[in-house]
Amino acid sequence: MAAGRRADPAESKLEELAAATADRLPQMLDDVTRLLSHDWPDYADFIVTERDEVLVSATMFLHRLMKMAKWDIAELPGVSDQPPEQLTEQPLFEEIGRAQWQQGRDLTSLLSAYQIGARVAWHHVAEVALEVGVPSDVFASLAEAVFIFIDQLSSASARGYVLEQSEAAAARERLRDELGNMLLSDRSDSGAIRAAAARIDWPLPREASVILVEPDNPVGAALLARLDQSCLHVRRQRLVCAIVPDPAGPGRRERLSTALRGAGAVVGHAVTLENLPASMRVAEAAAQLRRTNVLADDPVFVDEHLDSIIVHRDPRLLDAFRARCLAPLDELGPVTRQRLCETLASWLRHLGDRRAVAEELHIHPQTVRYRLSQLRELFGDSLDDPDNRRRLTLALAWGLPEQN
Repeated sequence: MAAGRRADPAESKLEELAAATADRLPQMLDDVTRLLSHDWPDYADFIVTERDEVLVSATMFLHRLMKMAKWDIAELPGVSDQPPEQLTEQPLFEEIGRAQWQQGRDLTSLLSAYQIGARVAWHHVAEVALEVGVPSDVFASLAEAVFIFIDQLSSASARGYVLEQSEAAAARERLRDELGNMLLSDRSDSGAIRAAAARIDWPLPREASVILVEPDNPVGAALLARLDQSCLHVRRQRLVCAIVPDPAGPGRRERLSTALRGAGAVVGHAVTLENLPASMRVAEAAAQLRRTNVLADDPVFVDEHLDSIIVHRDPRLLDAFRARCLAPLDELGPVTRQRLCETLASWLRHLGDRRAVAEELHIHPQTVRYRLSQLRELFGDSLDDPDNRRRLTLALAWGLPEQN
């Protein structure tokens, strides 16, 4: 059977075809260069400037093409079966695909150039095949080999392109995470931050804010992920976080309010970058107040609630303050105490306007007068003391305290 293969006329024709086609390789390269010069001049210039190297590669690919055609011939009846070799050029073409991504070029242009090369190669191979009298079955094998070969090269380059793209994206995300964590760390110096920002082309803003979302809120996390690429996403254990540059820019607040509605988000106050860690701590305090329903906006903008955050930073201190301010009510029953607290809070808000208090609480003005008489009996002249009124306003401004 081996002797039969050595005498196979089809393989002899292939060898004759290979030799004749090799003579045409310079002309093939000229044709490919001409076709590429209009839409892909960079590729055409490469063929011209690196012609010797390209010619060597073209010769190697020609031999590979003839081998692939022989594999098809080996599958004909009466010829021993020989499995085709793996494409040894795959790593090279994967690297070509990677380079295409690195240079910021589109993958389709590279694959189109491959197709042009395939058409030119087949045109010349077909002409020579007819001249040397290649049998029809070998001719068919050649045609199939050309397009299988180009498909393999295209797949290898596409794989390299996608791998480089995904690896570059992953590396960029790591660098963005690194910068975000540096900005929120008290231990990062400005030089390191500038260098980290330069690596990802992130212009350092004059001011920035943090946005926090609860980690168990998938809607919030999804809305945060849709913020534009100027925002840095930071992974933290307790909260999903992003850093927003120049939050006080024209229309920025309105866009954030719309984009984050329904996310249960907290937007920190705008600060310079060196003060971002401190702003983060204030935003975390606001997030805690949102969990306990002290703050209910959606989203919560910290700079609108700094008074609430200051008052509630130490719950035990606030409880002690309230207990002292409202001590005259301690001996009352819970229902009476609740009503008098409501009346006192409304009276303080409306600067003593009894009619406004009656309208707000939906009670008769005479009832307001009666309750205020009770309050004066309990608090005495301290109700007329401006300092004490300020303390009482603070004690009652964020809801009525629970009685111990």
